[in-house]
Amino acid sequence: MATGRGWILRQHLRGPPETPLTVPLFKGNSVMGDAWAPDSASSEQSTALTGQLSRIKRMHIRGQSSNSSSVVNFDRMPPEIVMKIFSYLDAESLLCVGCVKKQFYHLSNDNAIWYKIYSTSLLPTRKKWSIKSVEESVAEKPTICLNLPEFQNRESGYWKKEYIAKKIAAGRAAIIRLLKPINTYTGLPLKTKQAVRASGLRWVIILKDRHGKEYVMDQANISFNETSVTLSWCCAHWPSLETLSSLQLCGVTPVLLGKNKVHLKNGPWRRSLICEYALGNLTEEAEVIGSDALVVLYRFDQGLLLGLWKKGGIAFVMTSLHCHQLIERSILGSATMRHAEVPDKAILDDVDPEYGMHGYQLHIELHNRGNPYMCYTFRGLFCKRDFIKNGYMRLAVISYKNHNQHLPLVGNVGLTWRVDAFEGNIENCFIMDATILDDSQKPFWCISAPVNMILSPKPSTLYQYLGPKYYVSHVDCTGKVYMELVWMEETNEYYVVNLILYFSTQKVNSWFGTNY
Repeated sequence: MATGRGWILRQHLRGPPETPLTVPLFKGNSVMGDAWAPDSASSEQSTALTGQLSRIKRMHIRGQSSNSSSVVNFDRMPPEIVMKIFSYLDAESLLCVGCVKKQFYHLSNDNAIWYKIYSTSLLPTRKKWSIKSVEESVAEKPTICLNLPEFQNRESGYWKKEYIAKKIAAGRAAIIRLLKPINTYTGLPLKTKQAVRASGLRWVIILKDRHGKEYVMDQANISFNETSVTLSWCCAHWPSLETLSSLQLCGVTPVLLGKNKVHLKNGPWRRSLICEYALGNLTEEAEVIGSDALVVLYRFDQGLLLGLWKKGGIAFVMTSLHCHQLIERSILGSATMRHAEVPDKAILDDVDPEYGMHGYQLHIELHNRGNPYMCYTFRGLFCKRDFIKNGYMRLAVISYKNHNQHLPLVGNVGLTWRVDAFEGNIENCFIMDATILDDSQKPFWCISAPVNMILSPKPSTLYQYLGPKYYVSHVDCTGKVYMELVWMEETNEYYVVNLILYFSTQKVNSWFGTNY
């Protein structure tokens, strides 16, 4: 049955045109087609009708009608027309429109629409072979073979899932290729910053209260260091700390990587859980590492910093993530599960009796959100059998008695913070990044954590350093880092006079296949 274009426009545009239309029947039943022809009308009526339809089309495009309202009523529109409109959308727009309401979700899952997108972007194009002139061969464009049974016998949404899965896999493969070049000093990828930008990766924190309500906060500031990334979050209206039960740190990436690398901020995105922290009892889950005139700084076990106003309430959240496996942890997990790293297989060595006790390399950096205080690489670190005690292997990096190894900290040591209207500096606090490589230059132990200097009750016994003595200690499941510093009044700077690494023998045995 023939369908009139003018009737369709009058039914689905609010506010009819000023001059009523007497629309004749048209050939064909295409509603969205560009070509149309009057069936039985004089040339004068056809010309008038064409002019009126052109005016209606222009008013619809500009969003203006005779009564300044041209909103399409999709509820009254037949599903066939809605699907025809959806067929002109790209993949990202289809995913977004599917979240509007249930009807749009089912219509946007149509296999014919998604197979067209799938075949256009993923399947190779084929040319039709025939005997043609040179001019026709040049003008001929490659066509895509559309095999109808490929989408007719599939459940709804099949080609949508196939397209999304392959696009995600292709995007991840491209990011992993960026991470292949390795820095010989740190043993880490050289292009971590480029990979973060290419993947559209950003980090969010999700605050959950006791009733299950979630508050999602996007990162406010990011700074790339040599071996880590420092992130911070701040806003004017935080939820009450007393009502919060947990905090999740997630990496967020766009589901589809567009050709122009411009992604919609409001979706579609996917989360990858990195860490989760309990906020129910702050005094048991965290410790105070410093304060200034405005805030008190709390540190959690996995390196999260929570700044609280002294008058009450959350001021900011800060964390530092080591670059080792950073991209994998941020994109390969799910919203509820972390990315499980594949354990390295132990390489056995029956020749070396001290296998796993020597050949280590340490790259350490002490900094304040990109402002370095000390950066140094130590090679040829080892442990003697006599230094294996209490389940730890002891490796001396800087000796207390060797003055040539002592290193200064450049600048005023402190951890700066900044929110919308306030800023401050937590003295004697900084971020410590440490990367320990084994004898094959593979990352054995990676640390990126905020630490604080604690005044030692024992004064310095070195005659060169007569100022107060401080120590820094960091402990996790792999080992311990112990550092001693002395304040020099003459030069107004700190000196690192002692640095010791402790490796867990359990970690060493599982890594090298030994039995220490």
